Amino acid sequence: MRCSKTAREQSLFYPVILRSGKPCPARYRRRNLDDSKARIGYGGAMLDYDEPLYRPPSEGRNLIIQATLGCSFNQCSFCSMYHSKTYQARPLDLVFDDIDRAAQAWPDASRVFLADGDAYILETDHLQRILEKLGHSFPNLTRVSAYATPMSLLRKSTTEMAELIAQKLSLVYFGIESGSPDILKRITKGASPKGMIKGLQKARNAGVKVSATVILGLGGKTLWQDHIDGTIALLNEAPVNYLSTLQLHLDRAAYPGFLEKFEDPFEFQDDHAILREQERLIQGLKPPSPVIYRSNHASNALALAGNLPKDREKLLDQIKAAQAGEQQLRPWFLRST
Repeated sequence: MRCSKTAREQSLFYPVILRSGKPCPARYRRRNLDDSKARIGYGGAMLDYDEPLYRPPSEGRNLIIQATLGCSFNQCSFCSMYHSKTYQARPLDLVFDDIDRAAQAWPDASRVFLADGDAYILETDHLQRILEKLGHSFPNLTRVSAYATPMSLLRKSTTEMAELIAQKLSLVYFGIESGSPDILKRITKGASPKGMIKGLQKARNAGVKVSATVILGLGGKTLWQDHIDGTIALLNEAPVNYLSTLQLHLDRAAYPGFLEKFEDPFEFQDDHAILREQERLIQGLKPPSPVIYRSNHASNALALAGNLPKDREKLLDQIKAAQAGEQQLRPWFLRST
């Protein structure tokens, strides 16, 4: 649950609430309430972050280094994460200073997430300098990861991707959202299924691991089948290593921009309709190699975990149990965007 305004006003220390909607354990931020800067402590050393700061759920226990501010695209109608920021690459001297301070407090850190919304879009030589610094500062470093947009995958060559992998940047988090051309236009994704397939296939050929997300409910009651069938087609042509589903929840500020792109009044899917979408998606995926599937994001009504295709029937049985009321759904007050 997110800290309330009252709680924030009562104390300068509060848990870091990031994209997972869960507190980041043992890391706390301290800030001046009149400032957008946050300070997060790693073993006594404080790193200055420009808020808001987001990371994937799986990065909750890893070191976060802010290499960029905001998102290089920042026009998706469903997303308001970085509307308060203008995209920019952080100066290398500031990034290096953060790395130095983190290395003093957490010298055995083995995994690093490069924030903000699209660090993979940085020029390759710029990223290589950051990765070189991380490699020298953290002798136990095994993996670096970052968010990537469709454009950032298209801009990087296979050779560049391989060079980044050699410096441990081996995992990217990629928002597919939908494989439907119609819905991608309506949500102003700035990408087509064809372009995403090209970028994802390039990443796969280079050896980059991809953790992709799909947003259930994005087509509403009218376009849900188009949404899911298009997503199945995209993923079957460009398989990923990890696949997570999120459930559509809009921040209040995002409602007008999102709804105006749908000619007919957009009708949100209820939980049982979302389960039907999830069922159809899992039934239709035919990955050529195992895909780790999760719906553990805090937005989801039903948390699932398994490997596809091996655990397909187990996952479908869990969905059927939830549809029959035999498995409890996550209460609304425990969900977040």
